[in-house]
Amino acid sequence: MTDWRDWAPSRPRRVEGGIRAKSKRGAIGEQWWSQRFIAVLESYGMSSRLARGRSYARAGQVLEFTLSQGKVTAAVQGSRVRPYRVHIGVLPLTKPQWRRVEEQLASQALFRAKLLAGEMPHEIEEVFAGCGTPLFPERASDLDMRCSCPDWGVPCKHLAAVCYVLAEAFDADPFGMLAWRGAGRDELLAALRSSAAAPVTSPAPSAPPVPSLEECVDRFWAAGLSPARLRAMSSAPAAPGVPDLLLRMYEPPPVTVRGRDLLDVLRPAYQSLAADDAG
Repeated sequence: MTDWRDWAPSRPRRVEGGIRAKSKRGAIGEQWWSQRFIAVLESYGMSSRLARGRSYARAGQVLEFTLSQGKVTAAVQGSRVRPYRVHIGVLPLTKPQWRRVEEQLASQALFRAKLLAGEMPHEIEEVFAGCGTPLFPERASDLDMRCSCPDWGVPCKHLAAVCYVLAEAFDADPFGMLAWRGAGRDELLAALRSSAAAPVTSPAPSAPPVPSLEECVDRFWAAGLSPARLRAMSSAPAAPGVPDLLLRMYEPPPVTVRGRDLLDVLRPAYQSLAADDAG
């Protein structure tokens, strides 16, 4: 009787037009958040099984790939004629949980600036953890990983290939990682912009009574600070690398200049001023 371990390993059918991983060798994932995603999966003891899908991802065996809130669906061509259906689900954050995260992100000007500039701050993982809602799944059981192939192991090579394609999707758009957890790019940016534009609601302290001119005529022209203190003071630096932050933070006005949007006219000017200042 032939043992199943004596069977020759099956080869996947070659396909054209599949989604090929950009990385040709070594690790897959260029940005810290995509590398962290793969590292989290490997921490579940999936390293050896993930490696089986790396060649599939690089060969373009993933035919379809859709990332939406809370799940990823894909089709992967294996050795059989019909592609296998792959599903990777994660429990999305609830609206109250997202509200807490948005409030924390909006309360930090640097976080808000980086996100509005399309960057993902390193500290965002700590923000999620501080809200009691980890950005990445804490354990393998937090992921719903399913494939229609006969391999009982999780992840199979088809699931692993989709994990690598997902990591590169996070590379291309870090907001995809947040969408996977339940908040779309437009929703999050709108919340950050509205928090930046919201007026301060705390009551202003009552101003002290203004003395009459007769009471302060002897010190009217005196400086409030010494010249040395004035020279030492410096204005707060703007968010690094974001010269057009002010334009990003608020909704653009419906104004055109010679047929061009006002933002398209102003943005090069902001960038030019920042370059001149850096020089």
